[in-house]
Parts: sequence; C-alpha cells; structure tokens
Amino acid sequence: MISQASRPNRPIRVLIVDDSAMIRKVLSIGLSSDPMLQVVGAAAGAEQAFEMIEALSPDVMTLDIEMPRMDGVTFLRQLIPRHPLPTVVISSATRDGAVVTLKALEAGAVDVIAKPSLGVGQGLGDIMPAICQRVRTAAFARPARGTIRSHLPSQSVSSGVGTDAVIVIGASTGGVQALGYILDQMPPDAPGIVIVQHMPEGFTAAFANRLNAQTRIEIKEAEPGDAIRPGRGLIAPGGARHMVIAGRAPHLRVELIDGPPVCYSRPAVDMMIDSAARLIGPRCVAVLLTGMGKDGAAGLLAVRKAGGTTIVQDEAS
Repeated sequence: MISQASRPNRPIRVLIVDDSAMIRKVLSIGLSSDPMLQVVGAAAGAEQAFEMIEALSPDVMTLDIEMPRMDGVTFLRQLIPRHPLPTVVISSATRDGAVVTLKALEAGAVDVIAKPSLGVGQGLGDIMPAICQRVRTAAFARPARGTIRSHLPSQSVSSGVGTDAVIVIGASTGGVQALGYILDQMPPDAPGIVIVQHMPEGFTAAFANRLNAQTRIEIKEAEPGDAIRPGRGLIAPGGARHMVIAGRAPHLRVELIDGPPVCYSRPAVDMMIDSAARLIGPRCVAVLLTGMGKDGAAGLLAVRKAGGTTIVQDEAS
C-alpha cells in the first residue's frame, strides 16, 4: 500500500521518456498543468534518460516501450536494480504491445497506460486527468524487479480454506508482480479465485495468458457466465465493464455489467468484493494488494461484517 506520510511537501518531479517529440510535448504540457506535478525533463531515448536520472533525480518517470537503440524493457532491466525509479509505461494496446508491456511490468514498471489507437496527440490530451492521477500515485510505489517475495509462509492465502470458499483479490499499481507471486503459490486444488487488477483494456488477456503458463491453476480473462471453481482464477477484463459474482453456491459464476466508474475505476474492486460478501459471506477470503487508493476498502469492510476473512498487503512488501 502507499503511505500518505511518505508524500513530500513539494511537487512530484517527473521525467518523460519517449522518442516522439509530439508525445513528449503533449505529456509535458498536460502533466505540467497539474499543480502537484513538475516536469523536470524529457528524454528522447534510453541513453539520454540515464543521464537525466542522474542529473535531475526525478520522483517518477513515464516511459515509452518502443524506442530506437534500446527498448524500454531493456532500459528498465538495467535501471531498476541500481535505481528503482517508479515508472509508468505508456504503451500500445495491440496484442504484441500488451505482451511487451507485461515484460516491462515484470522488469519493474509499476503501472501502464494505454496509448489511444487513433490521434495519439489529441487522445493523450483527452485522458490527461487520468494520466496525472496515475503518475501521482505511481510516484510513491516501490519498484521491484522480478518476483515479489512475501513475508508470509508459502500457500498462506489458501491454507486452511475449504474448496467451497472463494478468494477475491484486488490489485492496482505494482500489483502485477504481487499477483504473480501469490498465484504461483496456489496448489492445483486451490479455491476458486476472482481477480480485479487495474489495467487498461487490451492488456488483461495477455496478462492472464502469461500467468496461466507459469502457475499450477488455470488462469483466464473472464467472460460472462464463467464458472468459479477450484483450480481456476478469473481476471476481470480491463476498461469496459465491472465484474461481479452471481449465482448461488456451489454454482457461482462471474458476470460483466455496465456502470459508471467506482473510485475512479472500472472494473472496480469494490464492486467485485461487495458482490462476494453478499453471496458468499463467511466463505469469502478478500485480499487487497498494492496501490489501491480507496478502491476495495468498502468491499473489505463488507466481507468482514459478513464473517469472511480479509487480508491486506503490508507496505514493507
């Protein structure tokens, strides 16, 4: 989670890294319009970015993945071990772009924003309030390359939980690594798992496929009517609709529903966890991971009142 006490009493210093002069200009103007952000530099490539990081000491960086000479993933793999700078990737949501972006998240990036598919310059301007908010949040994340190591015993989330239970997990900035660690611990007969990871539309399918290849349970991007069952994890599709739990035990399923954002998020963790609290009650295990802001807090309280189990990732991990 992100500690409010760690926030400095000054604007957050931002470095922009993108090989497109137009995008650098749009981001510079847009981020500078936020009084909590100060753009201290804009680099056209990795080599210039290395120099600016040393000279300017930014608090957070925005990064393009496709750059000449050194791509963004290689850049992060070299940067994060010696300088863990919080990084927001701004990337294409194409299939190939999503796969490469996931590699960047695994290399230490803490969040991803999708570039608009048409009219990138104007499109970025349209979503600039959201970009500013995500950059502000990311500035206080703790980047870590590779798998996050938990202080909890292996399989602690599923230990002692019956197969009729359901584990619901919410994650946001920095959550890709934490989720990878947790799901890797799950045995093949783990209770059914339902996940909302804040991620743009177009990225969650690649994320699910990547997890499915490395875990002992089935992981897939959720579709309407997908059954919640032991040995399966369902990840909410990014961007368009909320995911909720429906049906009656033991025949539970997920549904995707329309609705406005909740806590600035769609899908929202609160929507998913609240539905679990109402339908499952004491058989629900609700987990909140890194970078959530307020999304998930109300749902967690509902699960606690319903007699379920609640777990929150500690700041140290």
